[in-house]
Amino acid sequence: MSCINWRRARDRNCKNKYIREEELIDELLKIMDKVNINELGMRQKLEDEIRRFNKLQKIVNGRTGQALVEENEVNIRQYAKYLLKEGSVSDKRELLANLRSRLNYKDKKITLIEE
Repeated sequence: MSCINWRRARDRNCKNKYIREEELIDELLKIMDKVNINELGMRQKLEDEIRRFNKLQKIVNGRTGQALVEENEVNIRQYAKYLLKEGSVSDKRELLANLRSRLNYKDKKITLIEE
């Protein structure tokens, strides 16, 4: 498995080129539809976020009754892409921790390792 250069402090012999965060996210977005996501871990986070959003929505709008976003209407992969684009650093780390697929980084490209 190739090392990614943000770990160069541990592996000074790593030959991979540096990659900017924006480029890394673009590469991850390209392969997100093929990645095997730990849906249980991401599903729980998604449900928690939707509950939190619905609660805020009710407080702000003074609404009661049906929420605008239902938990079963949201696609896990779309949510993962949203987190990569708009999420905090900790959101992105959690997402990557829930990936079951192994990734390879070489020449500023990320590919899936077939198992």
